[in-house]
Amino acid sequence: MTLRKFLHGLAASSALAAVSATAVVSVPAQAQFGFGGIVYDPSNYAQNVLTAARTLEQINNQIRMLQNQATSLINEAKNLQSLPLTVLQPLQEQIQQTQQLLRAAQRIAYDVREIETAFDQQYKNIPLNASQRAMVDGAEKRWQNSVAGFEDALKVQAGAVANIEGSRSAVNDLVSASQSATGALQAAQAGNQLLAVQAQQLADLTATLAAMGRAQALDAAERAAAKAQAREQLRRFLGDQPTYTPGGN
Repeated sequence: MTLRKFLHGLAASSALAAVSATAVVSVPAQAQFGFGGIVYDPSNYAQNVLTAARTLEQINNQIRMLQNQATSLINEAKNLQSLPLTVLQPLQEQIQQTQQLLRAAQRIAYDVREIETAFDQQYKNIPLNASQRAMVDGAEKRWQNSVAGFEDALKVQAGAVANIEGSRSAVNDLVSASQSATGALQAAQAGNQLLAVQAQQLADLTATLAAMGRAQALDAAERAAAKAQAREQLRRFLGDQPTYTPGGN
């Protein structure tokens, strides 16, 4: 039996009880007039009618209170219903894909110690007294680092772009779910999941900026190291040339 059917049955039973009470209390207690053998007391009858009316009003008030309580319980039940839609799993998968692209960074990865070691060996402390061949090999490695950095940045950007469609679909589903939410809990859960979509988009944006910044930093470091090496190579070139002496043969 549902709560609404229970209330209807309670209202019908209460009304029947009120009618029965009216019929019982309307029996006269004292006789003042007689009509065909029936004794009738007007004042007592009026008092009985008033008492029955008050009793019926109290019953109606109790019915209204029960109806209000039932409505409140129904609303509370709706507010406790969970949202049947969740997009957290696909969002987590998209973030994991972006993390995999970052972890797959070539050559100099996103690791503080590895970056420090690589920069000490290849950029900051270039052995300018090394052979010409060793200096060319070092420049080649730095150039390859820069190219790999830009390639990694393009991959992360492509992954972020691929996630846009998934985010759009999730937003549409969540907006539709929030508009048809039956209670406060469903609306709150839809709002929380929309925030999760924004967090996933911010994660993609952060990864894209980090990958692009890494590529630009490697390129700038490569150009700075190339300048230092170029000066040393120019000095060697000029130093290897025979000294010019005026009037010499």
